[in-house]
Amino acid sequence: MTALVATAAISTGLIGCTAAEPLSERYQQGSERSGTSDGRIVEIPIDERGAAVSFSGTTEYGDPVSSDDYAGQVYVVNFWYAACGPCIIEAPMLEEVWQSYQDEGVAFLGVNIYDQPATAVAFAEENGITYPSVIDVNDGRIKQAFAGVTPIQATPTTLVLDREGRVAARIIGQLESASILDTLVADALAETR
Repeated sequence: MTALVATAAISTGLIGCTAAEPLSERYQQGSERSGTSDGRIVEIPIDERGAAVSFSGTTEYGDPVSSDDYAGQVYVVNFWYAACGPCIIEAPMLEEVWQSYQDEGVAFLGVNIYDQPATAVAFAEENGITYPSVIDVNDGRIKQAFAGVTPIQATPTTLVLDREGRVAARIIGQLESASILDTLVADALAETR
């Protein structure tokens, strides 16, 4: 019986990482489609963006971080965890775009929703990730802050925030190519204040 419960728990965890969530199902069916042919990538028009996201937390290295640190910058936020297959696959693409734009003042921040700091550090070292991640497993405050303005129902989810701290674009599920995120970041940078 214990093995059956453990198997069910592992299966549920993996499904949460890779299976379609209700929101992404609506996108795939076309009821909320915008941006691309598959609906998982949505650019939000400037006049339709919600409020700026306000958050604070601690990185995997114990450093404090908050939305105030990104004031006036375009930045990317990626929700992930170490055992998530799609998160592992997209990690080098996120790093590639981060490396392309960091000299232009674009910031990246991971939000680890499941792991403790040591696991997040090991993931970063193994996958060559150089931008920080907030550890959000204990209280979920960061995820709640973002969920207040945009759906965060699948992992991974990647958001591009504009210079006012508002969600400008959303990618639900695994990033399929660095060029997609590159385009979304470039679009946010090109916007006038």
